[in-house]
Amino acid sequence: MSLEEFELLRDSFPGRPELGPSLSRVLLEQVASGERRATVRLSRPGRVVAFGRRDTRSPGYPAAVAAARRAGFEGMERLTGGRAAAYSEGAISLTLTIPDPEPAKRTEQRFREAAEVARSAMAGLGIDARTGEVDGEYCPGDYSVNAGGRIKLVGIGQRMIKGAAHVGFVIVVRNSALIREVLEPVYEALGLEWNPETVGAIEDEVSGTGLEAVEAALLSALGEQHDLTPTDLDAETLSRAQSIAGRFRSP
Repeated sequence: MSLEEFELLRDSFPGRPELGPSLSRVLLEQVASGERRATVRLSRPGRVVAFGRRDTRSPGYPAAVAAARRAGFEGMERLTGGRAAAYSEGAISLTLTIPDPEPAKRTEQRFREAAEVARSAMAGLGIDARTGEVDGEYCPGDYSVNAGGRIKLVGIGQRMIKGAAHVGFVIVVRNSALIREVLEPVYEALGLEWNPETVGAIEDEVSGTGLEAVEAALLSALGEQHDLTPTDLDAETLSRAQSIAGRFRSP
């Protein structure tokens, strides 16, 4: 049986984190319209706190953005839901943009399949990887991937429009202390209760694990289900993403 084909993009914009969600939005529209086939994007986001829609409506949002910036993290408003999450140069972003004429019918199926890709990749690195929310985790979700039920390693979110769905992962590979330090004042400003001890990184479980090893594990897990074709990001798509990037930058 032939594998489903996905384009694979590897472009990163650590200096302009708002280009991440704006590019995801453009890819979602392109896949929904049939302009582009299913697409995987694997990138390194740099230092940023990604705020969800409920965060942006919180009275504490301006203070949370200011707290992030004092810690050296820019603020952006992400495409998917959930609460604030922090990325650094020790994190990896993975997104899947999938055509679907009725995406709402397969929401749970996509979450399950996506979580299993991440869990399988983490298990392949020697981690006791499990799917499910850790009590008190930041940006809580039923399909988070954790280590031994103790610390969160991977967060997963989803966004749908007519004709396509976007599934986004954030995988923390190293620098868990840095993530914890920036999230503490951000969550305090937003008035959210959580347990900082649930913040974790892959290197906390398997010492010495680098970004390249985790990227290879993710691509291997995806490659078992999909035919991945490395593709260059075209100038028109990048231009469209740049034109709307301001919408995703925290004020």
